[in-house]
Amino acid sequence: QLQLVESGGGLVQPGESLRLSCTASGVNLDYYVIGWFRQAPGKEPEGVSCISISEETRRNTDYADSAKGRFTISRDSAKNMVYLQMNSLKPEDTATYYCTAGWIRHCVLTRAVYEHWGQGTQVTVSS
Repeated sequence: QLQLVESGGGLVQPGESLRLSCTASGVNLDYYVIGWFRQAPGKEPEGVSCISISEETRRNTDYADSAKGRFTISRDSAKNMVYLQMNSLKPEDTATYYCTAGWIRHCVLTRAVYEHWGQGTQVTVSS
């Protein structure tokens, strides 16, 4: 059973940064496409970013339009971690952020392909 654990959420002011982390025990995340989704109160989950399996080089990452230029997804294979660096945060980024894993090759921001979800970490952007 793949159990994903997120960390790094918190309360920040607009314009500040956060780095979310995702890891799993006993499973090599390099073999999974990893997606970050977020869900704000009263809204459906939306895809934020994803990264393809490590050996796949084409279309390695993808971002929602709202994240392009501000967020960066990356892997640290040695630590079995996936990160989401979020810069220039805005109040509309406030949500619970979920790390997800899918047994596919290429990343897509489609919720249905990600069968494993973490418990989520709260990000609040407020002055």
